[in-house]
Amino acid sequence: MLFAAEWGTGQVFWSMLWFFLFFIWIIILFQVFADLFRSHDIGGWAKAAWVIFVIILPFLGVFVYLIARGSKMQEHAASDAKAMDEANRAYIRQAAGSGESAADQLDKLAALHTAGKLDDAEYASAKAKVIGS
Repeated sequence: MLFAAEWGTGQVFWSMLWFFLFFIWIIILFQVFADLFRSHDIGGWAKAAWVIFVIILPFLGVFVYLIARGSKMQEHAASDAKAMDEANRAYIRQAAGSGESAADQLDKLAALHTAGKLDDAEYASAKAKVIGS
């Protein structure tokens, strides 16, 4: 009870605000390090200099990095999202099969049958496979 009596509503608000600002800063710090290490356009010594700068002067280092390389961070995030989307689409295409519908396959079979390339037994067998799948 004594501890709760010392804290007013304003102090709780300010404490929560500072906590959330600190949490947001930690997230930005992780984003900066992630972008720094996935960047292929800067060399190892430049990366080391950025890491030392961010560790020695944390707030200033993060803000300078965001100002200096913020557009590159956005480009890296967009290219990573595009690559992940393409990989996801390729996986879905591979998992779903050829992508042809049953109606398309039946049309092809009918065309082969009318052209005489499939006899009646082969056409019936292939049609049963398409309808059954």
